[in-house]
Amino acid sequence: MSVARALTVVVTGGSGPSGIATARALREAGHTVFTVGSDGPRIGAAAAEAGDGVTPLVCDLASLADVRALHASISGTAGRVDGVIHLVGGWRGAQGITDQSDDDWDFLERSAITTLRNVTRVFYDDLAASDSGRFAMASSTAVGTPTAAGASYVAAKAAAEAWTLAVAEGFSRESHSAAVIFVVKGLVDASMRAKSPGRSFPGFTDVDELAAAAVGLFTTPAAELNGQRLLLSR
Repeated sequence: MSVARALTVVVTGGSGPSGIATARALREAGHTVFTVGSDGPRIGAAAAEAGDGVTPLVCDLASLADVRALHASISGTAGRVDGVIHLVGGWRGAQGITDQSDDDWDFLERSAITTLRNVTRVFYDDLAASDSGRFAMASSTAVGTPTAAGASYVAAKAAAEAWTLAVAEGFSRESHSAAVIFVVKGLVDASMRAKSPGRSFPGFTDVDELAAAAVGLFTTPAAELNGQRLLLSR
């Protein structure tokens, strides 16, 4: 499969290193890229680091109304959206089961599940109608090996994965659209390596590798991708 036209791709959770790397790689591949974060100055700086032509937008992705306004803004500027790379995350852990806090669960439910539900509900029709519609979320190998200490985190990620697989089932009626899950143990970037020069980060995935995988979604047939958990960990 080859993409004959520039696509419009939205990177949600674009303020961190993985969002910056992904936005940069998509732009370098010739796509129109919007990168989204909740903090104006931070997402502006991230877009500038990603390179010329990456447009920063501010949105509370946990608010359905705000996501609808985001969609309207992008549609008014660039038309239909062809891809969403969802990189919203966050970690909360505990010592075991009994001290899993409600505050941590509320944070994880909001960041891992609610944002994804809102984004997919609002952008679903665009992706389903696109000749190259793609949705991807980032998940963790921990979902397959849950621990008591990470119970809330893994439960939230598992729920997000299940929702994404449901999106994939919806896309199965559209041979040109796909939803996938990128599975990593952890992500590493140049600044992390610089801060810990003696650490090898075993099993971690470089953010540039994640970015390359995101770009590759748009040149891989939907039938090979839809509903897949793509392991990127080494």
